[in-house]
Amino acid sequence: MKSPVLFLIFNRPETTAQVFAAIRQAKPPKLYISADGPRSGRPDEEERCAQARSIATAVDWPCEVQTLFRDKNLGCKLGVSSGIDWFFQNETEGIILEDDVLPLPSFFTFCDEMLERYRDDPTIGMITGSNLVSKRVRPNNVGQNNLASYFLTAIPLIWGWATWRRAWQKYDLTMSTYPSWLASSQMRQLFHGDALLMRYWQDALDRVYQGKQDTWDYQWLFACWSTGMKSIIPANNLTENLGYGMEATHTSATKPACLVESIPSDLSFPLIHPQHLQADWQVDRLMFKRIHGIHWWGYLRRQLRPLKKIMQHLLGKGESA
Repeated sequence: MKSPVLFLIFNRPETTAQVFAAIRQAKPPKLYISADGPRSGRPDEEERCAQARSIATAVDWPCEVQTLFRDKNLGCKLGVSSGIDWFFQNETEGIILEDDVLPLPSFFTFCDEMLERYRDDPTIGMITGSNLVSKRVRPNNVGQNNLASYFLTAIPLIWGWATWRRAWQKYDLTMSTYPSWLASSQMRQLFHGDALLMRYWQDALDRVYQGKQDTWDYQWLFACWSTGMKSIIPANNLTENLGYGMEATHTSATKPACLVESIPSDLSFPLIHPQHLQADWQVDRLMFKRIHGIHWWGYLRRQLRPLKKIMQHLLGKGESA
């Protein structure tokens, strides 16, 4: 492979070892390792962070290794975003993997080829390795009998991805242009006037803009949406998310249906390029429904969550009385 890799790690030596084994098999020429520091008040975390760092630096192939190891914990928001900032201060393009995203071998080859092919296309913001509707969507390749190897989407997915410095330069952790974007017609155009989607994403982006959620990825999503950058997505799902379990920070203990049915499968090469690369709104709408759970029943369930918590609290008090 040709592209440099940024490996974002923290306190999970078990998943770090699995992902590092895949990186080791791909043998990137450059490996950047960014590690957040242990959280205070967690006595075993320092040792687990040290174990993860030891695993990620055990490079035994010809490779230039750079490390950014934090002594103190920055959290998901700053820990990840500052690591990506550091990566693109040194590289013009590259692949980004977190410690719970296990890539297939063809993920690296696919990213290599897409980074080169769309390097100078400002309308393309990233390449994703995860396709969580792979069982339900097969990309058309107009004028040919074979299906295309990838398609275009307006939805950035960051479970194994790649991008360029030119795109990451549009990232703003504070989302300073969010109020003007919200006041314009861009959101309506992006979501084709779908009221449910607009309500969902305004609620989510409001929380991030107001500093109520410690995360970095919604800011990247907003950067892509506000600048009109689209994402290349493979026909097959090329990564597996290992982060579902009791130690997960932003996922649950149970895998959602879209992950269960999207069994990872390597792409075939040479790639079949689509004749017309254009996002399909019907496919994007399906992705919002399947991946993000944006449908009327899901909306109603989210609105009832506060009431459910109040009832559980009241019932708990009644039992203890």
